[in-house]
Amino acid sequence: MKKQKLILISFFFLLFNINPLLSSDQNYLLISGKPKITDGDTIKINNKKIRFGGIDAPESFFFGKKQSCVLNNVEILCGKLSKDKLIEKIGNQIVNCKIEKNKDQYSRLIGECFLKNESLSVFMVKNGYAFDYPKYSKGKFRKYQTFAKKFSLGLWQMQFEYPWIWRKKNR
Repeated sequence: MKKQKLILISFFFLLFNINPLLSSDQNYLLISGKPKITDGDTIKINNKKIRFGGIDAPESFFFGKKQSCVLNNVEILCGKLSKDKLIEKIGNQIVNCKIEKNKDQYSRLIGECFLKNESLSVFMVKNGYAFDYPKYSKGKFRKYQTFAKKFSLGLWQMQFEYPWIWRKKNR
């Protein structure tokens, strides 16, 4: 009987430590782990695809197409550039994501992810490798985008199309 109780307690402990936990405000799930970077605005942790809410990065692979930008008359795969910047930022570190209740149109989780308490969304927009996505952001990242644009950071030194416009033309 003692052994069964110990096994049962161990099972529940394991169960609750593996599953995402509700945060203190009860509006978000928390997911943590070492991510695989899919795009400049999408990662995968524990086989869960997470799309950064409120920002949009150029596409590294969208229905077989790769988004490009132009710098000094040279075509650059800016989707890959954005993805590589996120890979470089995260390295082999653990990321913590606050996941919203709703999923996006592709059934991905939506959230804001942090590396040592720094928002990866803010990092990507402020450095010019992603954009404030007005349709979903309610202007949350606008000031970071203004900063990147003012100082011609990242993609702001190139000719580009916003990803949401590029996707519409390349479906």
